[in-house]
Amino acid sequence: MKMLSAELLTLLDLTFSLKLFPQTMATECEAWLNANPVEADDLSDSFISGDEEKGHTRKIDNEINGNWISAPTSSIQEARLKAKAKRRLRKNSSRDSGRGDSLSDNSDGVRVHTAPPTSPKSKLMDRKSRLGKGRGLPKKGGAGGKGVWGTPGEVYDVEEVDVKDPNYDDDQASCVYETVVLPLDENYFERTVTPIVQEYFEHGDTNEVAELLRELNLGSMRSGVPMLAVSLALEAKASHRELTSRLLSDLCGKVLSRADVEGSFDKLLRELPDLVLDTPGAPQLVGQFIARAVADDILSKTYIESYKGKVDCEHARAALDRAVVLLKMNRGGLRIDNLWGTGGGQRPVNQLIKEVNLLLKEYLLSGDTVEAERCLKELEVPHFHHEFVYEAIVMVLESKGDRALQMILQLLKSLWKSTVITVDQMRRGFERIYMDIAEINIDVPSAYSLLEQFVDKSFNAGIIDKKRRDLCPCRGRKRFISEGDGGHLKFEIY
Repeated sequence: MKMLSAELLTLLDLTFSLKLFPQTMATECEAWLNANPVEADDLSDSFISGDEEKGHTRKIDNEINGNWISAPTSSIQEARLKAKAKRRLRKNSSRDSGRGDSLSDNSDGVRVHTAPPTSPKSKLMDRKSRLGKGRGLPKKGGAGGKGVWGTPGEVYDVEEVDVKDPNYDDDQASCVYETVVLPLDENYFERTVTPIVQEYFEHGDTNEVAELLRELNLGSMRSGVPMLAVSLALEAKASHRELTSRLLSDLCGKVLSRADVEGSFDKLLRELPDLVLDTPGAPQLVGQFIARAVADDILSKTYIESYKGKVDCEHARAALDRAVVLLKMNRGGLRIDNLWGTGGGQRPVNQLIKEVNLLLKEYLLSGDTVEAERCLKELEVPHFHHEFVYEAIVMVLESKGDRALQMILQLLKSLWKSTVITVDQMRRGFERIYMDIAEINIDVPSAYSLLEQFVDKSFNAGIIDKKRRDLCPCRGRKRFISEGDGGHLKFEIY
């Protein structure tokens, strides 16, 4: 592409001046063109028109009758268009220089696209070299940049202390830094350990409790852990007391010592008068804890004997007497390790059925609904209460007389009102009787009539609804003598 001549540059200046002052500069432009004629070929070779940018070349003949002067306005317009095309070409070439768009070497105007365009923002944030230098390797061999601690695989040795360092201190070489945990005092001890024990009652993992207690600096409050656990277990269920006994056995030797356990039970015996106010059966329960601790070998066998003749509190004496009795029974064959029993859901079904039958028999003898309700709660099997309803109705059907029916009806009504037995469990118990009444009738011929009577009274007492009453099976009356047969017996014909 040829360079613009001096005359053409002057023409461009006149063109821009004409744009600003069209009337004044028209005369001057015409005079200049008369004095300095421009060849048409120079104009065509010096500019690339808009058609040339699209890949087509076209020669523009701007001469009118072989003279440029005859059409000054059209010549200026052509020059203006060519200058505008030149500026556009320069602008596009500079814009596309970074994305591989360029013209071919033979100036054929064909644009080659080698890479998709990128946004200006990504080009600004791009840290790659524009010169194409380098091999694309990370700076400083990968040891540079934010958050980098050196090259991969580099191992740092222990930094040696420089004796010549002006900040060097003689005590710095033997200085050891450790995390110090302050010991718990009485105010924060109960507030910190109580949630740990209560959470243990939910998951039952003694190892987790041991890890949490190791993180605490118990100090002189170590003997308070067994006392706090037993105090919480006195107000909890039997299964929680069993978990507490296991916890004390597992913590002894890991977190606690035997002296800590003995000191804890000493405090329990001294504070029994206060514990009785909240838990009336605290002396018997503490005695069972002492017996279990002796059986688990976390208390010495001479622990109880050391209190002989030295106890003035009647509650402490009752606890020690209870422990002595249980240990004597242990020698006779009673297993102390199963003193609190197994959790409700972990018991075998046959054992639960036996305990339910024993509970009902004791109730029929005593008639104490409160005691029966307490014993049913201690079983801790709310999902198995339908078996209690089933066995109670079977006991009514197998009994003689109206006394058992009235007592069982009173018991079920009391348990229904106190919501110990839920609607679902009561419904399932009656439905099981409806399904097994045919087999029960084999042993109890009057089972159908007794069941209808009990269901009607249960409906009147509000224990079951009308739908459950209507589902009660009934056996049709079989007539052997027809009213219209004159009193003759009817024989079955097969």
